[in-house]
Amino acid sequence: MTAQDTDAITRRSIRSFVKRSGRLTRGQQHALTQYWSSYGIDFNPAARLDLADLFPGYQCCKLEIGFGNGDSLLQMAAQDPACAYIGIEVHEPGVGHCLKHLHEAGLPNLRLIAHDAIEVLEYMLPAGSLDAVLLFFPDPWHKKRHHKRRIVNQHFRDLLWRTMKPGAVLHMATDWQDYAEHMAEDLLSDQRFTNLGDAQGYHAKPDYRPETKFERRGQRLGHGVWDLLFVKSGEDADAPD
Repeated sequence: MTAQDTDAITRRSIRSFVKRSGRLTRGQQHALTQYWSSYGIDFNPAARLDLADLFPGYQCCKLEIGFGNGDSLLQMAAQDPACAYIGIEVHEPGVGHCLKHLHEAGLPNLRLIAHDAIEVLEYMLPAGSLDAVLLFFPDPWHKKRHHKRRIVNQHFRDLLWRTMKPGAVLHMATDWQDYAEHMAEDLLSDQRFTNLGDAQGYHAKPDYRPETKFERRGQRLGHGVWDLLFVKSGEDADAPD
């Protein structure tokens, strides 16, 4: 990593999240202390991950950005044992919760990163390494003055193009119609990605995406949920690492 890269990390102020200091339960703190060395990946901007070394024997790797408390991520990894999973989350209580249950389940195909997903994509993930990127219910930043914080933008798409394999799937879901329209417009305008949904960019919920308690509660209240699936098009780009 160059000095310019270090400066860029230091200067970056517009992020897609606000890191809240939520209270850790004793179980979550115990999990962070005892299990991180087994299931966690420390952020290191100076080196790309060696996925073959991290997940020996796996030919498939899927990334979930913002896994919350990790319940859905754990379920997907357990139901898809042939594929490796990496989960990214910045909030410690969620990471601790996921680590606790990951240790109990003993899943060999799941590892966690507690850091900004944009910087992980920029500095740690090799080019053409991901078979799927999952972005479920990201912060919609619904106030207009906060739209610049939304994670789905030109820079995000550029990072996905570099790190995804040809034919890899980007699966996004949101319960905010305005954000669904924003994500659909963003991806439909990018010829590097092919829409798998209808003309508006929306797709029926795939069976592999678990429904969350929050999602079911919203549906009982009449809230909509929009899934969007896009495939990385074209030939594999020789993107520099």
